[in-house]
Amino acid sequence: MKKKQNTTKYAGSAFAVILAALLSYFPISKQLNEEKPVNEPAKQEVVVEDHQQTENEVDFQEANAQIETSQEETEINTVNLEIPAKLKDRSERILKHTNYTVSYNRNWNLPNWVAWELNKNETKGQNDRNDEFTADPDLPKAYQVESYDYSGSGYDRGHMCPAGDNHFSTKAMEESFYMSNICPQDHELNKGKWNDLEIACRRWANRYGEVYIVCGPIIDKRKGKRIGKDHEIIVPEKFFKCILITSTKPARAIGYIFENNSSDRPYKTYTIDEIEKMTGMDFFPHLPDNIEDLIESRYDVGDWKWYN
Repeated sequence: MKKKQNTTKYAGSAFAVILAALLSYFPISKQLNEEKPVNEPAKQEVVVEDHQQTENEVDFQEANAQIETSQEETEINTVNLEIPAKLKDRSERILKHTNYTVSYNRNWNLPNWVAWELNKNETKGQNDRNDEFTADPDLPKAYQVESYDYSGSGYDRGHMCPAGDNHFSTKAMEESFYMSNICPQDHELNKGKWNDLEIACRRWANRYGEVYIVCGPIIDKRKGKRIGKDHEIIVPEKFFKCILITSTKPARAIGYIFENNSSDRPYKTYTIDEIEKMTGMDFFPHLPDNIEDLIESRYDVGDWKWYN
């Protein structure tokens, strides 16, 4: 019996011939449409950027021009420029010391605010800090918080007006350790970003001649933790600091809010208007209205570099 011919073999040969013909007609790079030769550089898309200013940038520049014009037309009286407006919704006793002014709240046993003008001459001096925290003698005895009221509380005795701004005078340095200038402050904040901003303020004072500073606690009456031995002291939830410079053109101001904890991101920046809404206070009210309205409603974070 004759063997059958292997038709599969011939069919396979015919298919190979047809496939070879097709490949010679259609290059493989066309069949595999998404593949490219390895040595062919990828095409780069050319993007033409539109550098036109945004509306906010234009508004900001216009505002700066208005501030400069106002500065030229209106003289700024710098006497007591750092002092906020009188408070009407809380306890307030004004205490004036050599280098700072305190608005003291006898219900909190804390300052409402502490304000001072820092000039370049006050950033230098030979008077070292003494670390002797004492009661403020200008307060009635019943409201004289003592250093031991903070003992064992877990909080630092945090300066509002820092000792570093008072090396120019022995008396000023001693007064910076009055307990009326102190708040319970988280240690990491006190030695960290709060301290960094204090150093930055001294740099700005050296560069621009003077800066006007006001800072203090923000109290949440519903959550406020208490410390103290003989005096009950409310622990602030947050702190604010507002800074004004008038020697630049245009004049500038900025506000900071600090969380009173060990957060890696303890602060945020705000306009002075926003800080006023949060605190219920009126900062820098002695500025001429036409200047105050403009600089308190905006800031440029690029003007406030801490570390240069």
